[in-house]
Amino acid sequence: MRIGAFLPAAGFPGRDHTATLEAAARAAEAAERAGFDEVWFAEHHFMSYGVCPSAVAMAAFVLGRTRTVRVGTAVSVLSTAHPVALAEQANLLDQVSGGRFVLGVGRGGPWVDLEVFGTGLDRYERGFGESLEVLLRALRGGPMRADGAVFGFREVEIVPGPRTAPHPEAVVAATSEATLGLAAEAGLPVMLGMHQDAGEQARMLAEYARLRERAGGAPVRGHVAASVAHVEDTRERAHKVMLESLPRWLGPGLAGYTTVDGRPRAERDPDAYAAFLCDAHAVGSPEECARRLREQAEATGADALMLLVEGAGEEEAVLRNIARLGEEVLPAVRGGA
Repeated sequence: MRIGAFLPAAGFPGRDHTATLEAAARAAEAAERAGFDEVWFAEHHFMSYGVCPSAVAMAAFVLGRTRTVRVGTAVSVLSTAHPVALAEQANLLDQVSGGRFVLGVGRGGPWVDLEVFGTGLDRYERGFGESLEVLLRALRGGPMRADGAVFGFREVEIVPGPRTAPHPEAVVAATSEATLGLAAEAGLPVMLGMHQDAGEQARMLAEYARLRERAGGAPVRGHVAASVAHVEDTRERAHKVMLESLPRWLGPGLAGYTTVDGRPRAERDPDAYAAFLCDAHAVGSPEECARRLREQAEATGADALMLLVEGAGEEEAVLRNIARLGEEVLPAVRGGA
């Protein structure tokens, strides 16, 4: 069971971008010291939910500041990027990090990003499958050409090739059956979000297994299930901290999503969502956090857990949470105690 720290560089009110990004980098270093296996960075644009617009760039920076921990993107948005350019960057980081980079990609949403970066709504709605196919071919390095509906170019040599065979580790974020199906056909593991509880994540992975079997492929390992994790001496104290802190981030952060075509979007009440996250995930005493994470791992069958550790907001509280998780929770999860 691999356990990672998820660091979206959350834009809490009252903290500027410099402080937020520096805190995220220091949190990644703290996660390595605490014994986490992985750290994950998110990509967001034009909003305070996360102030890191390039998960790959942030991963590169942190790979240079760490020595053992794997560093991944959760995720790089494929609908606003050229898959060959992203593959080149992934192969580069795979090479210079000694294989410590993990590329997580996702479809994203129908957001204004599609307009700003010029890829358009069609790339999000109908082009994700072709984008994923081109990405995987480019990740393998060597000569390739494309003759698809979205991407067409003459044969080129992809350099550098990957250090890790057959390509750097890759995972696909999935919130829909359509994306599950594409990942299953490609034989790529999936990443499941913290907006789902363990039961919902388990149902998604069961559906993935069905789709993979239907595609005629062997079972796939490496699935990642996200959770919120915050530890205090008591459950009451942990919930109090998070119910006060999370809405400060979620309120303005979630409001920043703007659709490209004016379609209505589902809106979450930040207080209700914070309460759901506390009730559904590992927020409590060390013993309760360990129990909830073991239950999540057992229920889903995922090979890795990805823990949002920034929920307390203030850097000192986040670093304390990471240290306590490493000392008091992770050993119990791994040992099944």
